[in-house]
Amino acid sequence: MIETLLSFVLATSVLAISPGPDNIFVLTQSITNGKKYGLATVFGLISGCLVHTTLLAFGVSAIIKESESVYFFLKLFGSCYLFFLAYKLYKSKPLITIRENAIKKSTIELFKQGFIMNVLNPKVTIFFLAFFPGFLFSDSLSKVLQFYVLGLLFMITSLLIFSVIALLASSISTFITKNKKTGFYLKWIQILVFIGIGIFILRH
Repeated sequence: MIETLLSFVLATSVLAISPGPDNIFVLTQSITNGKKYGLATVFGLISGCLVHTTLLAFGVSAIIKESESVYFFLKLFGSCYLFFLAYKLYKSKPLITIRENAIKKSTIELFKQGFIMNVLNPKVTIFFLAFFPGFLFSDSLSKVLQFYVLGLLFMITSLLIFSVIALLASSISTFITKNKKTGFYLKWIQILVFIGIGIFILRH
């Protein structure tokens, strides 16, 4: 159980650090408007995860209750989707683009934008569906409770890493600008993590 949860936190940490729309958006807002605005964006994005976790907890739990074979195909779908994401990353250019001309908004507006951006993103729903079921960690606890535990761990881990990105935005931006190979290394770390998680899900 502990090993499974630690694996989940580790995988979440690497994915949160790797460049993507969410953490680049946080970085951009922090550089342009200041740390407070970056943190407002972070809290909005993380709050949206609660909606995805709830949908997943009750929806997938019902599916698992109905049929173990459906659950197997769900895990198979999750692995294939993660392998697909790894392939898409492999084909993409390892570039990290940071816009420094973002429109000035209030902290409330940025919180709302982060929340809506997360909740209405179907890719987040699909990712949760692919990622979470492979890390269910107990035969005795209810599936709903387990999904909420995973959701909470995902939110706490992402919140900590995204907050560090917001607070160290200037230094991170300078580092990325000076080190042209950063994108290349982060791209391959993310590819390996996607493949690793996919294999982990298939084996459990």
